[in-house]
Amino acid sequence: MKKITDLQGTFELHNGVQMPYFGLGVYLSKDGSEVSNAVKVALEHGYRHVDTASIYNNEKGVGQGIRESQIPREAVFVVSKVWNSDQGYDSTLKAFDASLERLEMDYLDLYLIHWPKGDVSKDTWKALERLYKEKRVRAIGVSNFLKQQLEDLLPTVEIVPMVNQMEFHPYLVQQDLVDYCQQHKIQYEAWSPMMQGNIFDLDILKELASKYQKTVAQIVLRWDLQKGVVTIPKSSKKERIIANANLFDFELNHKDMARLDALDRGQRFGPDPDNFDF
Repeated sequence: MKKITDLQGTFELHNGVQMPYFGLGVYLSKDGSEVSNAVKVALEHGYRHVDTASIYNNEKGVGQGIRESQIPREAVFVVSKVWNSDQGYDSTLKAFDASLERLEMDYLDLYLIHWPKGDVSKDTWKALERLYKEKRVRAIGVSNFLKQQLEDLLPTVEIVPMVNQMEFHPYLVQQDLVDYCQQHKIQYEAWSPMMQGNIFDLDILKELASKYQKTVAQIVLRWDLQKGVVTIPKSSKKERIIANANLFDFELNHKDMARLDALDRGQRFGPDPDNFDF
């Protein structure tokens, strides 16, 4: 397992691209000054990875925040996603162009299929492969794809997805899926690492926070990283953005990692990729 050393550390994707293992999520951050300020704060404090999506309606502000930060574009790992209503070959290519236009960029570092959509996602994936071959995106992947959905997709692809971004936290580990992704060299990534705020109610997390002299959020984010999972906690508050990244002066021991692993109960706080209606 690669050592978790600092905020700008990376995991290597199967095509050799270095993906920072810690980033800023901007889901629910309002377009305009709220999201652009959050991005600027994050970049000024050492973050080099920002994760957005067309459905978040804040790509414009994300692009603005990156430009105003004075950090060179090539030093920031920028991620966006194609929404369900844009899936399909031609419509995905158009959606990608629209995302780039809003971000005011000429390439993305990672582009994801946001949710699985059966056979339509196979056409969407072909569009992503084209964008990748044209070097308009440095890596391509999926989000919210369970094992059976990957098993359906993979036999039809030329390029295996580099990333699978999933709901992931101590109540939802999905070890079978994690193992399957590792076997296919698909980097696992967490969304909702804080269980939509429910993590703060768990006594074991409070106990570990006290033991390590860290916050509950820092304990769970460190657990993600030590499990080899990229994580992108979302916040628009300066103090929290800074605190969330304060993870590199401690390490959870094996016993405490195992205690957190043992919390797994297959419980989702977000939509079920097998049963959603959007």
